[in-house]
Amino acid sequence: MSQTIVPLRIYYTVFLVLLVLTGLTTGVAFFDLGLFSPIVALTIAVVKASLVVLFFMHLRYSTRLTWLVGGAGIFWLGILLALSLSDYLTRAWGRL
Repeated sequence: MSQTIVPLRIYYTVFLVLLVLTGLTTGVAFFDLGLFSPIVALTIAVVKASLVVLFFMHLRYSTRLTWLVGGAGIFWLGILLALSLSDYLTRAWGRL
């Protein structure tokens, strides 16, 4: 089995990008963006998680089967979030 040798420069670059995104997350938390606050925060979180999975967990250089398993995990997470959100949104909070 051949392994891809990733230069340390890529790891350092990804690490710096993660630090910048963490600072951006902290900075955005101090501004009131209204309805866009959770959207911006979740977008930054998804980008950070994607960088960690792609580079630090070596998904970028993995086989297609590994990509399929990762995609299946994301699909399953989407199903769980959709079912949880549908339950939460259909509750009658005001009708006690």
